[in-house]
Amino acid sequence: MQLLLNHIKSEVRLHLFDYLVLIIASGLFLVLLQIVVYSRFYVFLITLGYSIFYIIWGTYHHTRKCDLHLKNVLEYIIIGFIVILFSVIIFY
Repeated sequence: MQLLLNHIKSEVRLHLFDYLVLIIASGLFLVLLQIVVYSRFYVFLITLGYSIFYIIWGTYHHTRKCDLHLKNVLEYIIIGFIVILFSVIIFY
């Protein structure tokens, strides 16, 4: 467990800017969802926008780390798709 925590700390130290951008965007996403929760269309648009951002962010993050592989990009695409799917299921 300690090894995992040390790895997470070193990752955050090395890529602080990347993680700050992700945290701020995620917070903004949640705030915007609370604002437009009564409009299905806007919820879908905001979720779609966040999913696209997440895919771009993940690709950028792994490019900076010099370990970008197709499996990383596919992972971000699948997670983005799952977020959109959950959004449609929950809000429709």
